[in-house]
Amino acid sequence: MKSSKYLKAAGVGLLFSLWFVVGCKDQITEPEPTPSRKDSIPKDAVKVKPETDVFPPVLHSDNWNPPAPLAGPINTAGAEDSPFMTADGNNFYFFFTPDVKQPAEKQLLDRVTGVWWSKNMQGQWSEPTKVILSNDVALDGAVFVQGDILWFGSVRAGNYGEADFYTARLKNGKWTEVTNAGKQLNQDYDVGELHIASDGNTMYCGGPKVKDIHLLQKTAEGWSKPAALPSPINTNANEDQPFITPDGNELWFTGDSRRGYTGPAIFRSIKTVGGWNTPEEIISNFAGEPTLDAQGNIYFVHHFFNKEMKMIEADIYVAYRK
Repeated sequence: MKSSKYLKAAGVGLLFSLWFVVGCKDQITEPEPTPSRKDSIPKDAVKVKPETDVFPPVLHSDNWNPPAPLAGPINTAGAEDSPFMTADGNNFYFFFTPDVKQPAEKQLLDRVTGVWWSKNMQGQWSEPTKVILSNDVALDGAVFVQGDILWFGSVRAGNYGEADFYTARLKNGKWTEVTNAGKQLNQDYDVGELHIASDGNTMYCGGPKVKDIHLLQKTAEGWSKPAALPSPINTNANEDQPFITPDGNELWFTGDSRRGYTGPAIFRSIKTVGGWNTPEEIISNFAGEPTLDAQGNIYFVHHFFNKEMKMIEADIYVAYRK
């Protein structure tokens, strides 16, 4: 699995770095308590607000309300990234790291960087808790959930590559049966961030080398070879981090702005009889990794940069469907 181009471009490596810490493979039989997100954030961390944002998200559609930070306890002065919302709108997963200035090898050991989860409780988001996916040292992120199966990327001992995809199964409120997704996906294909259609048989993913969106079909042997989607989805620019709506008729993804805005943007393409139509740029200015609930609300990550193009932090934003 390749890490996100945009996170690397931000100089942070929020999801994964290609570093691996030698000597950090000893099993932790009794995991230490997870530090709180609040206590792990540097005291001098700056919490950027919409009114001080140099590059605020720009909406180009009348079908949604203007993007705003997701209300509740999820956003902090640290970096909330890589969101995934279940279709019912009740379970929200995201990647968190307390300090964007820290290299990935330090994130790997801080016991707080990784996947976090919050539940919608009668319209209010619960205090996030960390999703424990290993008793070993690991750096986890890039979550996709379908039913009781959670897919995630991880830097850990035993990988085929530097970062592999794994699956876990939800049992009695805990994610168990953590299993490497296998040599085919992780080494032979080296798939990027992925999304599986609701039929369970179609996978969309980022490419291993060029940043294009690819399609794989379930087969008796596992998955077919990745095939790049044709134009107008893929271009000479970058297309990555796909999301498919449950009905299979909308493809959302992150790409370079086609309107001339700074940083990545969020696109939507609608399936027609002839295939995918020309993608529409929905949200611009350091907006990426869209994930939608069944009501069509758009949840995404927004990276805050200053005028010197130095990243400050990242938050989860939402644009509610009108």
